[in-house]
Amino acid sequence: MKISECGRITIPKRFRDQYGLDPGVEIDLVPTDDGLLIRKGVNVEHPVECVSGILDGIEDAVFPVESVGKYIDEIRAT
Repeated sequence: MKISECGRITIPKRFRDQYGLDPGVEIDLVPTDDGLLIRKGVNVEHPVECVSGILDGIEDAVFPVESVGKYIDEIRAT
């Protein structure tokens, strides 16, 4: 295998198929004592991003705007 002038390498099809390295899949290059390890990237969203915006638009249905202050006053009094 050779590295092109642009720094590209071609992963043989048998390895792409075996490890699920389909077009668009991200990979990580991990330095090791023996060289570089090519590892399939983990494309996981940050937990906050997974739930960000989930409650958009329902706050008025749960707590009408005029009652939020009243609710806070009530729970602080206990």
